[in-house]
Amino acid sequence: MIYKIRVILDAEEDIFRDIEIDAAYSLEEFHNAITQAFGFEGNEMASFYTCDADWIQDEEIALFDMNESGSDVRLMNESFLEDVLTENTPKLIYVYDFLSMWTFFVELADIVEKEDGRSYPNLLFSFGELPEFPPEKNFESEKTVDLEDSFENYDDFDFDENWN
Repeated sequence: MIYKIRVILDAEEDIFRDIEIDAAYSLEEFHNAITQAFGFEGNEMASFYTCDADWIQDEEIALFDMNESGSDVRLMNESFLEDVLTENTPKLIYVYDFLSMWTFFVELADIVEKEDGRSYPNLLFSFGELPEFPPEKNFESEKTVDLEDSFENYDDFDFDENWN
């Protein structure tokens, strides 16, 4: 089966690529297709994240396991599109270059039969120019804390000032 997938840059402007790729390919192969479609060199760390229908991030699927002692993190080269991207779970989040945080929304658009004579992955459509710098992110928590107010009542804290 062939997946038709839209990869959208998390930005105010519409910037996306439509890619078709074999569902049996690994997420590492999909990562390579995304980097080529957007014109990245492909030499930065990246991860996919499973998510729910509201784009709430869940499990990480990393390009490499950076933990020296090994860990239980899923890896792109061991994970396949057909196992993580389905009609029931049609969305992923993709982050490229953790210093710049290029963030993309990945959504399965269609599943079709493989066409004879066509090579995959295949860039179907490209819309918008990738900006020189990634869009700024506004990370907000549900509850904001004013640190000045927090330390105003220093005597209310339950600890010994002379602990050392």
